[in-house]
Amino acid sequence: MKSFSKKYLFAGLALMLASTNSCTNLDETLYSQIDASQFYNNRQEILSGVLRPYTHANAWIAPTGQNSYWRLNEFTADQLAWPQKGRHGYDDAQWIRLHGHSWVFTENLMWNPWSLLFTGVGFCNSVLGDFERVDFARAGVNEQDKAAFIAELKVFRAFHYMKLMDLYGNIPIVTTVGEPLSPATAPRAEVFAFVEKELKENVDLLPNLSQALIGRITKAAGYSMLAELYLNAEVWSGTPRWDDCIAACDKIIQGQTGGLNGTPALDTDLKATYSNTNDRSKEILFQLVYDYQATPTRCGWNGDFYHFNQRLIYDGDANGNNGVVVIPSAYDAFKDNDLRKSTWMLIGPQFQAANPTQPVLGTEEYRGKQLVFVKEIQRNSEGKTSSTMIDGEENSGARFNKYPPGRQSEAKYWSNDWAIYRLTEIYYNKAEALMRKNNGTATPEALELVNAVRRRAFSAADYPAAAYTAATLTLPEFLAERGREFIFEGKRRTDMIRFGAFTTTSWWDHQPSSPEKRLFAIPQRQLAANPNLKQNPGYPGI
Repeated sequence: MKSFSKKYLFAGLALMLASTNSCTNLDETLYSQIDASQFYNNRQEILSGVLRPYTHANAWIAPTGQNSYWRLNEFTADQLAWPQKGRHGYDDAQWIRLHGHSWVFTENLMWNPWSLLFTGVGFCNSVLGDFERVDFARAGVNEQDKAAFIAELKVFRAFHYMKLMDLYGNIPIVTTVGEPLSPATAPRAEVFAFVEKELKENVDLLPNLSQALIGRITKAAGYSMLAELYLNAEVWSGTPRWDDCIAACDKIIQGQTGGLNGTPALDTDLKATYSNTNDRSKEILFQLVYDYQATPTRCGWNGDFYHFNQRLIYDGDANGNNGVVVIPSAYDAFKDNDLRKSTWMLIGPQFQAANPTQPVLGTEEYRGKQLVFVKEIQRNSEGKTSSTMIDGEENSGARFNKYPPGRQSEAKYWSNDWAIYRLTEIYYNKAEALMRKNNGTATPEALELVNAVRRRAFSAADYPAAAYTAATLTLPEFLAERGREFIFEGKRRTDMIRFGAFTTTSWWDHQPSSPEKRLFAIPQRQLAANPNLKQNPGYPGI
């Protein structure tokens, strides 16, 4: 495949957005004003079609302010919550229902992620259908690149289906726009088999990852998807696939799938993977790409995470809804000498980046006083000690700092790419598969993989005592360690389900729930639109 770069990614996206005005209904039917025979006349126009699903992924896989896959996978788990803080954040109790596993099939929290993900499927299906009528040779695209473009779309579609299967389990499989009009529910194991087939048939048609293909689905992304698929195979299909998980991980670890900046390697410090220059990272394998200096688009995590005055903390230009916080038990899961605790979260008194001697002031309970983030979620200003989802204040809970945007004066201000897969996850996936093959006991290789990551989380003086041994790296401890390493990254619920902890354990303001809550409800609106769908166990039909 010919060379590609970040600037051409944005150029392709801009061309596609300027040329279409499309939408999807609940059945993933895509409507477009484009006539494929008239539009796909050259390589750039074909590339713009390939890139269209990427613009949409921003809406569902990152915390960009929508009821998305990311929200369902984090707000239902044991690390993050959006508690009510005085007059703010009640929001019809929807965040309370997620935290307590009491969601209902009629609400938008069930509907929006379904719609967002199937919209992404629709974009992939639409372009694949268009490509069946395109003369690639006439457009200047050779057979190898044609095969790679089609493989890229099929792998991206499989990625959407894998995430749908994760959330909803039993879902319809549609590969052609509008056919059938009312697709029937497929069992989760059948969806798993479809995803596996699509990935295996297409992954080796993809190019290797390189800086020229930043933000694109390459072999590195494809094998990361296979590693995730096989790691969760026992939950998703009923049959463990540990050896297949290990094999997929080895493809990446051994450098066979390319790297963003040379051979993939762990970033040596805790900031490089998430900074506004993280396009230089050696660790990231697949990311949502942003260049705020070239386009008006950035990863809008501020809406969910930032305090009403948080722009002053960074010398930035955006505040937020003062919503998502780290719950007390999740904050306490980090040892005080764990550098991830002090690097990836904000806690304590806050000062203005542009004038470090000046405090950032509160706007609600602490109006006119210095904003001091505390780990507790309780009404400290009123002397109360109750700590539940309705007891927060404006300063409650440690805050998101994993992706600091930098200051407005910086050349790459808020151009942080959002990491979807990184090498650490591949190390951890392989280590877990090795442990599960070994009856839950850490093998020497598993210890080596996990400790390679853990080393950077502690000072040189503290690391020897923090390093895991076969006695200390148990499966429950590995779940806790995955939580610390991947906090804020949209992975927690999936991990908890695989470890058997999602519906069986208590945390902060949450009590164990029923096993049916490992799947979300098929949305009522979708059941009404498609009589061939079946509701998941434990939820009402229509």
